[in-house]
Amino acid sequence: MFKPALTLTFNNAKTVFEAGLQAIASGQAEIDLGALTAVDSSAVATLLAWQRAARGAGHSLTFHNIPAGLQNLASLYGVADLLHIHRHAAGVAQDGSRHRP
Repeated sequence: MFKPALTLTFNNAKTVFEAGLQAIASGQAEIDLGALTAVDSSAVATLLAWQRAARGAGHSLTFHNIPAGLQNLASLYGVADLLHIHRHAAGVAQDGSRHRP
């Protein structure tokens, strides 16, 4: 499972995006975002682009351990449903993965 490390911001979005594309091209269908400690709107754009790439390759993509800040940004921009990001009580998503508070 692909796991971006620590940050996904404007400063490193291109590098992280390309690494994710390679993971998707190799057949990975899950991305663990649990290590992310800093995100900005570039992270939302990156997740949308990864999802589009996965669909183009004919498979779905699942995000796990989505940090609260990223959940909030996705909701703010109105794309949480597109990314299948849904906040639930106690930080547990529909897929059963836990989110950081």
